[in-house]
Amino acid sequence: MSFFTSEYECKLDAKGRIVLPAKIKSSLPQASGNEIVVRRGFEPCLVLYPLVEYKKIFSKVAGLSEFNEEFRTLQRNFFRGNSMVELDANGRFLIPKSMIRYANLEREAVVVGMGNRVEIWNPASYDEYLIKDQSKFSELAEKYLAD
Repeated sequence: MSFFTSEYECKLDAKGRIVLPAKIKSSLPQASGNEIVVRRGFEPCLVLYPLVEYKKIFSKVAGLSEFNEEFRTLQRNFFRGNSMVELDANGRFLIPKSMIRYANLEREAVVVGMGNRVEIWNPASYDEYLIKDQSKFSELAEKYLAD
């Protein structure tokens, strides 16, 4: 299983490429090689999965019955625009233009390790989704993490 953590400030170049931080790149499972899958997040961000992790999710979503309208809607929206990309020797990859627009990425980006996946955010959008009140953060932690 992959283990990604921490936040990193990164830059996109003029062609829409981003370099994965060295700690993220070194945490990619060898079984995935240099291939990662990029998809639109549920929030306005991009989600990166090592191929090994993506295959687990792919199996769940693809395994839903095509005869159920709700399942088809989920599949259509989940798989929409997913792209398999390859990291170059510098740990850099090209983000598809439609995904750059979706996540409102410009020159600056925040790359966030999320356990089995990585998120790429516009810094201003990312800040909007963070909890500002530490007591609310504490309440969530108690609700979902306390024994």
